[in-house]
Amino acid sequence: MAFSSSTRSLFNLKLTKTHSSSLHHQPKKKPVILFSHAHFTPPLRSTYNDCFRPNYGTFTNLSAPRLRFSVKVGSPDYSSGDEAQSLISEATQQEDFSWVSVIIPFLFPALGGLLFGYDIGATSGATISLQSPELSGTAWFNLSAVQLGLVVSGSLYGALFGSLLVYPIADFLGRRRELIISAVLYLLGGLITAYAPSLSVLLLGRLLYGLGIGMAMHGAPLYIAETCPSQIRGTLVSLKELLIVLGILLGYFVGSFEINAIGGWRYMYGISAPIALLMGIGMWLLPPSPRWLLLRAAQGKGSVKEYKEKAVLALSKLRGRPPGDKVSEKQIEETYVSLKSAYADQESEGSLLEVFQGPNLKAFIIAVGLVLFQQITGQPSVLYYAGPILQTAGFSAASDATRVSVVIGLFKFVMTGIAVLKVDELGRRPLLIVGVSGLALSLFLLSAYFKFLGGFPLVAVASLLLYVGCYQISFGPISWLMVSEIFPLRTRGKGISLAVLANFASNAIVTFAFSPLKEALGAENLFILFGVIALLSLLFVVLLVPETKGLSLEEIESKLSK
Repeated sequence: MAFSSSTRSLFNLKLTKTHSSSLHHQPKKKPVILFSHAHFTPPLRSTYNDCFRPNYGTFTNLSAPRLRFSVKVGSPDYSSGDEAQSLISEATQQEDFSWVSVIIPFLFPALGGLLFGYDIGATSGATISLQSPELSGTAWFNLSAVQLGLVVSGSLYGALFGSLLVYPIADFLGRRRELIISAVLYLLGGLITAYAPSLSVLLLGRLLYGLGIGMAMHGAPLYIAETCPSQIRGTLVSLKELLIVLGILLGYFVGSFEINAIGGWRYMYGISAPIALLMGIGMWLLPPSPRWLLLRAAQGKGSVKEYKEKAVLALSKLRGRPPGDKVSEKQIEETYVSLKSAYADQESEGSLLEVFQGPNLKAFIIAVGLVLFQQITGQPSVLYYAGPILQTAGFSAASDATRVSVVIGLFKFVMTGIAVLKVDELGRRPLLIVGVSGLALSLFLLSAYFKFLGGFPLVAVASLLLYVGCYQISFGPISWLMVSEIFPLRTRGKGISLAVLANFASNAIVTFAFSPLKEALGAENLFILFGVIALLSLLFVVLLVPETKGLSLEEIESKLSK
């Protein structure tokens, strides 16, 4: 995933700004220009590039160096707290950015997701290699069930601890420094695990790697969401989830390649180190999030002038503009005025409990609900049955667990790619509603297969693929996208850390409870239970989850505060 400096811009978006005279005489509304504040409402089309259509212009020549299109901004009457305030620019505005400048700030944070996925894929092969008397290359290969469980779940517990650790310090560190620390932890964890002379050192390496996962899964969606243009925010944050799936596939591939090597598990874990080094170097070269810099200025954490100058330079670099250009300077100044006004009557820095108050509580319920339902609708449990289901249908690949994983992983990758292409076109809610409905249907079909349709294995295969596909266009990428968008800037760091904690905690609980539930209920009743939970999650989405397509982060904050 290294990014070449020779990569050229696919196209640049050349933008102009026009003002409507009728919008300049509303004394009670404060016009605010934000980083990428365009309220982008593309028509429904079949591909991502086609979402720019008349009245927005057309892609008549993709090789042209620059492209001109208009993005119109509406002016609905949003309110913030007790004082009504418009956070939407009252002018038609456009923003100049190149795709190279957008992709680079996405790529290096997203490597944190790829390393998370890689750990999942590599561990499946590493545990086999580690326990082999002939291939482990150690004298301590005879692991007990508890020891093996600690090896497998060591990174998960590290991620849990990392989520707790980052909660009180997220806003102090900032998104960029958090991701640099995450890359260092990934690097140390991968190297210590690869060269571990004993089980205790191996477990230490797994714990450090897990700390990196916890911080990366918190910082990456934050940085990407706060630095990218709002009209493609959904695509880029969802693309990070695609890299997680790609990491899983990479881990499976490396595992299958090294499975017959002596000490192969060391190579499986060690290959993460150079990727972590690349991530750390990339984040070191990237600027801080301009929104985080302005938040620190509004909180009185230093010289306002100095923070604003840094924010202007950061925004100029992120958009591929000349350093300190006038467009970035104006956007930063007006955004700072908006932040200062929004937080004028509040303490300079939010308390630890502020996430559970007012609009923050609403965002917390939506975010934690999504990541909780993401785990408890049976995703790990359904995949447990993938091998037996494919075997009954006569698929030869099902005789090899590694091949089954690769087949399912490839399908997950394709379906996540579809979600990435469609999320900014169709919106978050439609994908969630359609996907979760498909989850429920597939779970009830799987239950029926185990109850009375055992003679029709193709029903089980179709249900399995329906489940995986629907999960990857809904809860898989959309949950984390919504989590990165939904929290107000003031509590975004703390809120996302709680969502990450809820995700890993529920993952641990589901993983632990699966075997006892399977034994107590049987497969047919277990799938009915998951199906009922899926219906509850569908009700949750319909009633509580808002649509955020095309809105800037400030517009989403204002919408929730109404």
